[in-house]
Amino acid sequence: MDTRPPPQLLRIAQAAQAIGVAPSTLRLWETQGLIAPHRRASGQRLYDDDQIRQLKQIAFLRHEQGLNPAAIRANLSQPPRDAEGGQDAGRARLARQLRSLRQDRGKTLEQVARPMGLSISALSQLERTGTGISLSALVDLAQYYGTTLSQLAGPAAAQSPLIRAGSERCIPVPVSGVRVEVLAEGERQMDCHRFILDPGATSEGRYEHDGEEFLTVIEGHFRIILDGTETHELRPGDSLYFASRRPHSWANIAPTRTVVLWINTPPTF
Repeated sequence: MDTRPPPQLLRIAQAAQAIGVAPSTLRLWETQGLIAPHRRASGQRLYDDDQIRQLKQIAFLRHEQGLNPAAIRANLSQPPRDAEGGQDAGRARLARQLRSLRQDRGKTLEQVARPMGLSISALSQLERTGTGISLSALVDLAQYYGTTLSQLAGPAAAQSPLIRAGSERCIPVPVSGVRVEVLAEGERQMDCHRFILDPGATSEGRYEHDGEEFLTVIEGHFRIILDGTETHELRPGDSLYFASRRPHSWANIAPTRTVVLWINTPPTF
């Protein structure tokens, strides 16, 4: 017997408030074929958690990436693909760790979800499956618990300074199409990661943390937006250095995969 609570459904005004747009914007996106809400017999629109996540992605693609409706539809139609065969095991470990962090602090789902701007059902799904929120929201949640995504990935089997190709650990992330490989193990003063992004993969929102960071594009076409206004499009060989406290969001805008070498110091990602 399925004892899970029914999904939370938001009315259009509530959904618009959660996304930060006007209700008329949601109606426009519906006419453009970007979203199809549930309908009551009375015609009232209702949005479940998956649709709220989709609306957040639409808002990001429209307002921060500047995509038109046709490009957004193409982005949304990209089939989800896991870039890692062991992704399920990693997400299961992530779910257990996040659940333990909350329970060790004596917090309820509601006490954590509300200040993080998450629905209780989304946080519950994250703690069960390691999925259900954006990468940017996971970064914020890790900071809330006083940890980092790299630490949530768990300890390395070995602390060797040498990482052989194909032996990299991966940070479990709650979204498809994003693979984050750990390129430096042990006690260190920087995070060294390789991001491998499927077509259409995005951070699904802005995040920030302490420190400074450097990135260089190895393959593909990468867009990063700093402070919500400063946009940089990088191709292979292009590099960028910036303060990590500047809110940043990003997307793979290539029709194929994009690979980015990304370094943070101190190790706060």
